[in-house]
Amino acid sequence: MALDPDYQPIIDEMALAQLDVEAVRPAELRELMKAARPVTSEPRAMASVENCAIDGPAGPLPVRIYRPTGHEADALLPLIVFFHGGGWVIGDLDTHDPVCRTLSTLTGSVLVSVDYRLSPESKFPAALEDCYAATEWAASSTGELGADPRRIVVAGDSAGGNLAAAVALMALDRGGPALHHQLLIYPVIEHDFDTVSYREFAQGYLLGREMMIWFWGQYLERPEHGKNPLAAPIRADSHVGLPAATIVTAEFDPLRDEGESYGRRLIESGVEVEIVREAGQIHGFFAFEEIVPSANRAIIATCERLREALQGD
Repeated sequence: MALDPDYQPIIDEMALAQLDVEAVRPAELRELMKAARPVTSEPRAMASVENCAIDGPAGPLPVRIYRPTGHEADALLPLIVFFHGGGWVIGDLDTHDPVCRTLSTLTGSVLVSVDYRLSPESKFPAALEDCYAATEWAASSTGELGADPRRIVVAGDSAGGNLAAAVALMALDRGGPALHHQLLIYPVIEHDFDTVSYREFAQGYLLGREMMIWFWGQYLERPEHGKNPLAAPIRADSHVGLPAATIVTAEFDPLRDEGESYGRRLIESGVEVEIVREAGQIHGFFAFEEIVPSANRAIIATCERLREALQGD
């Protein structure tokens, strides 16, 4: 299928910025990305949105808790622990606030969004340890959160999908929280820049090959750390026993092939997996919910798949 033409003006506008990967500084990129966020209408209404800090590996760890409307006060809802994308370098609770509101509302779940430490100030595995600590906290706090301890999901987009997949591996290895599902949205899964999709979409689709190489360079202390399965989850010796997964990829995304390869690896290990390639979409399409109709439809479909996976358990 062809690229959805609604993306072309967005891609053209970003191209005009002429971002120099070699010269860009993380702090400048964070400010640029905040300024470039799509304009949205009024935030989706929630029953409550609460900011708080929990105990993290390096001190207080900010989280934001979303509760959807339209549910009885004593109903136990599924629990999503969400890790935002941004190449481990950019992104925060605010950049992904619309995504979290949508996921919580359309899946009928309590959602905990985690403001983990960013690179390069805090290298691998700092962000991952924060995410694991937040998952442990959420799993031990289901009573206070009004959540069902049998239906805990780790979820994330892009680098956040990487963190979600790695948290699932850690929980299995450390005897941690019993996770019911993992939702991996165009995730970073492998430290490899030579897949077919990396070659086909190396540039011209917002996220490119050189940008991903730069992100990995910010995240890892040394390139050889990319062989660590907690950095590249597909490299784990075993994936047996991991929770069921929904893996969503975008057709015009350099990360497409590694996400789909991971899904096949999980299936080979006996894990229940649904792999969905969203036709015509680019990396980051969850950010365009209100301005690209096909992205909106793909987001709704993703939430429906997760909702169905959480029914009747």
